[in-house]
Amino acid sequence: MTPTSASPTDGQLLCDRIIDLRKKRGLTLDQLASACGVSRSMLSQIERGRANPTLAVTLRIAQAFGLSIGDLVDQPWTASSIEVVRGNDATHLFRDDRECRIRTLSPLHLEKHVEFYELRIAPHASLRSAAHFEGTRELLTITRGQARLVAGDNECHLGAEDSAHYHADQEHCIVNESDEELLAFLVVTYD
Repeated sequence: MTPTSASPTDGQLLCDRIIDLRKKRGLTLDQLASACGVSRSMLSQIERGRANPTLAVTLRIAQAFGLSIGDLVDQPWTASSIEVVRGNDATHLFRDDRECRIRTLSPLHLEKHVEFYELRIAPHASLRSAAHFEGTRELLTITRGQARLVAGDNECHLGAEDSAHYHADQEHCIVNESDEELLAFLVVTYD
């Protein structure tokens, strides 16, 4: 279904969405203006509902957030799409070196409280992480290999099909204890 005319609330919904996305990503108006190539004053007018952006301006704003126009306006007729993260898509590689490969499985553009990763850690290598934001938790599930998990002062050993849930707002480390590549899935949740 395609809308035929915009109601007065549609413009306000777009204003609120842009403000919400900008604040969630910690961007100032100047930073967003730089990212999308739209002047700061125009963005300010759009956010205050005093300017109605053209399709080209809306597209540039959406692209600055890594979104399509449909995702930016977040209308019901755009909700039925399927988004695929391809296994060979290098843009989803968070890290890829001889010790560790981390592939993001959740769409990169979503403002989210949950992230989903595939981890591959070389034999006897480790993935060390500094403390994340307060309230961050991780759920690690081992698919292949054996790991030692250290989170703060706590430690456990995990084998294939084992899962561990722990606070990630402290230093933590996943050590591959086997002679084969460790394959695991990691879910990160933020409060």
